[in-house]
Amino acid sequence: MTRIIAFMFLLLPAMEAMTQTGTIRGRVYDDNTNEGLPFVNLVIDGTNIGSTTDLDGNFSFTGVEPGFLRLRVSAVGYETRLSSEIMVNANRTANIDIGLVEKQIELEAVEVTVSQFERSDESPVSLRRLGIQEIERSPGANRDISRVIQGLPGVASTPAFRNDVIVRGGGPAENSFFMDGVEIPNINHFATQGASGGPVGILNTDFIREVEMYSSAFPASRGNAMSSVFEFRQINGNSDRLNVQATLGASDLAFTADGPITENTTFIASARRSYLQYLFRVVGLPFLPTYNGFQFKTSTRLSDNSTLNIVGVGAIDLFDLNLDLDDTPEQRYILDFLQVNEQWNYTLGAVYRRFRTNGRETWVLSRNMLRNSAYKYPDNNESFPRLLDYASDEIENKLRYERQFSLGEYRFNVGAGTEYARYRNDTFQRVFQNNQPAVIEYETSLDFFKWSLFGQATRRLFDDRLTLSMGIRSDANSYSSQMSNLLDQLSPRLSASYKLRDDFFLNFNTGRYFQLPAYTTLGFRGVDGTLVNRENRLTYISSDHIVGGIEWLPDRRSILTLEGFYKLYNNYPFSVNDSVALGSLSADFGIVGDEVVTSTAEGRAYGAEVYYRNQDLFNWNVILSYTWVRSDFTDYEGNFVPSAWDNRHLVNLTGLRRLPRNWEIGFKWRYTGGAPFTPYDKELSSRREAWDVMRMGYLDYSRFNRERLSAFHQLDVRIDKQFFLNNFSLMLYLDVQNVYNFKTRQRPNLTRAENEPPFVDDDGVERYELKELENEIGSVLPSVGIIIML
Repeated sequence: MTRIIAFMFLLLPAMEAMTQTGTIRGRVYDDNTNEGLPFVNLVIDGTNIGSTTDLDGNFSFTGVEPGFLRLRVSAVGYETRLSSEIMVNANRTANIDIGLVEKQIELEAVEVTVSQFERSDESPVSLRRLGIQEIERSPGANRDISRVIQGLPGVASTPAFRNDVIVRGGGPAENSFFMDGVEIPNINHFATQGASGGPVGILNTDFIREVEMYSSAFPASRGNAMSSVFEFRQINGNSDRLNVQATLGASDLAFTADGPITENTTFIASARRSYLQYLFRVVGLPFLPTYNGFQFKTSTRLSDNSTLNIVGVGAIDLFDLNLDLDDTPEQRYILDFLQVNEQWNYTLGAVYRRFRTNGRETWVLSRNMLRNSAYKYPDNNESFPRLLDYASDEIENKLRYERQFSLGEYRFNVGAGTEYARYRNDTFQRVFQNNQPAVIEYETSLDFFKWSLFGQATRRLFDDRLTLSMGIRSDANSYSSQMSNLLDQLSPRLSASYKLRDDFFLNFNTGRYFQLPAYTTLGFRGVDGTLVNRENRLTYISSDHIVGGIEWLPDRRSILTLEGFYKLYNNYPFSVNDSVALGSLSADFGIVGDEVVTSTAEGRAYGAEVYYRNQDLFNWNVILSYTWVRSDFTDYEGNFVPSAWDNRHLVNLTGLRRLPRNWEIGFKWRYTGGAPFTPYDKELSSRREAWDVMRMGYLDYSRFNRERLSAFHQLDVRIDKQFFLNNFSLMLYLDVQNVYNFKTRQRPNLTRAENEPPFVDDDGVERYELKELENEIGSVLPSVGIIIML
């Protein structure tokens, strides 16, 4: 592939004289009523190129130079705003609809300077946005949105090729994800059941226009999260003609199509298939992952005051073993313990919006399902008694209603939700517990209802200098009496922002948030068939947040914020077997939470964060953040010990720059402090009966997280080149991860000494001779990509 791209780089410059331009079309409407607004002024930000809407609010720009841009939109009686980022391509029409918020008409003419960084009255702190340029061109991400968001402030990255979302010291199971208002439980292929991690993202970056991350100050309409809420906003399909795009990336091949279905309906759809299994076989890796992804969206304008969006995303994943490979001790070690895993999931959702004379109402109906199965045999020989045979389903059917309206100077958003959840689990697993071999075998089928109420009120005071927003939410379910009363899960929140100057703000938020434990924990059954954790009075986990900070806007293209944060956890599930809080355990492939727990652990995460962004720093688009964070959970004695997410220092620096002749360059440098880890219990691990069922070392939880890894840092570089020709566009990129070849040591792998038979110790216990294998991660990883747009 490298030779092909090199040939293209040499051949195509001769054709650049045929460079084409693009078109932007859209509609400007009243955000409260959906009524099209006439005679609205639109200007391509940073230029003098303008347009005006017609009587129905429609507008168009033609002859637009390809690239990333925003529109500055202004109208009498409405707040001036900048649109979200738009990507313009040659011979294509970019579509965008822009809502304007009504304001009191000013009696005196004033010059309005609009910042590139839109503020939220409901969430004045801990809200970050990524536009389409940062998503499409993110160095080191290989167009994987799950890796893109790891570059956001306060998000820790790991060197272990995983996309765990670890925000401000919280675990990867503490996040919620929404796509155009539809909740998505899984955003990664090969997802860790009971958490959110995985090696490859499901969502196609071609669909994403903007990402919002709330690391606190969650809107009342969003529940079941304690560390972050992500909103992925998708583009609409082209309304003029059918477009087709083919993408050959570092690990998969994707096809995307978008266009009109009817006069009022557009679509965008894609399918992806990986070829990692072929690359891994060639380079000699002992595992062979195969993933397939699907995504679509239809947008319909039913009438002048109603719209319907239907969205869907799904994945089919197979994690197989390369049994033809056993050349090295490291390969044999991985093959000895790694499971064969098959997984598929999907989310389907419909979002109906109806605009009224005062506000709008939104109905969201969705269904999601995860099926996860895994098995393991000794020496991967199916003629031996099985070690693990696992199959599980998680199914959710959800309905949410929201009503937004105004009463005088107050803005309200109120609503309710209901959900019917089903969980099935069929487990057979050989374990070593209580100093003897045992079998965990149970089958569970669980179904119950959930319900919620929420409301939020917002008002600006003192000539818009002070903004207050108060919200309340409550969740309950029919799983048990401990969780069935809405009053037991009251979740209040308060945000305040005071404008000292037009460019300087004091911001504050406090709130209490609740999250339901994982289905794997809710559905765990004992040998007698009882729901053990329900008998243990399992309940919602709570997290109290306090965040305060300052925000300075030096100019319209830059922002600097400083925030301090504190999170206090209560009722966290505590592992009875390992005597540690589940929230303090590191994530890995497989299943989290299928064990006996009690709702008795406490935790805390606290720190400070500096965030600087400048979209024109010596012609660079720069994002810089530093987060100091501590994360602790209580042990069996009630003492606070570091969690697996206690990285302490997080630095993210990203720079993007556009060059002449459609070249773009970018870099990303990440620094993550060393995470704590638990050493092995070598005495237990060496016992033959224990090793034979686990096939890897047991951790010594009496020394839980007593040791710490070294810090991890990495520089990624990306170069993009675009060719806009008569009938198609061609985009090429080179992405190099870990440019300076940094290597980080992870916890060593404990394995059996080869060619050493078992022996009997002085106490008559049969044991294996064990040895440690160095576990060093890090290498230069170049990749290339080709994108063809027709």
